[in-house]
Amino acid sequence: MPEVLKDPVSRLIHLQVNAGRRIIIGLAGYPGSGKRTVSKRWAQEINRNIGRGAFLVLGMDGYHLSKAQLRAMDNPDAAFARRGAPYTFDPVGLISKLMELRDAADRNPVGWPGFEHGVGDPVNDAVIVPASCRLILVEGIYTLLRDGEWAGVEGLFDETWFLDSSVETSMDRLHQRHMDAWGMSMEEARRRADRNDRLNCAHITPGRENADYLVNG
Repeated sequence: MPEVLKDPVSRLIHLQVNAGRRIIIGLAGYPGSGKRTVSKRWAQEINRNIGRGAFLVLGMDGYHLSKAQLRAMDNPDAAFARRGAPYTFDPVGLISKLMELRDAADRNPVGWPGFEHGVGDPVNDAVIVPASCRLILVEGIYTLLRDGEWAGVEGLFDETWFLDSSVETSMDRLHQRHMDAWGMSMEEARRRADRNDRLNCAHITPGRENADYLVNG
């Protein structure tokens, strides 16, 4: 059973001050659990206390396969319907970039992809990680997935954390997000989540037990 980390900010500051090298944390959690929100809050607090640019949060969304790649699949309709499932991401690209982040520390800046939600495609080098940044957190639903090609992620994070929100709480937040973003009714939002996001939780749950720490939002 992973240990509950009661003060994530203090832990991150301790790592940044004492490691003497670049540290990369992987934060996993269910869709709607609040990974992006809580990690950005940590970043604001840490950078305010120990210096701007000391801590950088990177999202995994840039490793979605492009729409062109989904259309090239054997069943593109299913791929689009299940966008967000593990097979609709690029774990090989993620692994390569994590290795680059490690190798380039203190030497070269590294480009990290973003995701243009209005277009629905990744954007190369949307974020530039400066060589001087010593503490990085990568948040995403599959940072603790180790099946198939995702197994290559093992060992590339110095620590792995799981944002300990339940599936039901996360789905409730996701329903509200869908309604706010797309103008859906509650019924439509639930149907969308049940047909995709809730199914993806089965791939995320095992990571909870394999995390180094559980953190609360």
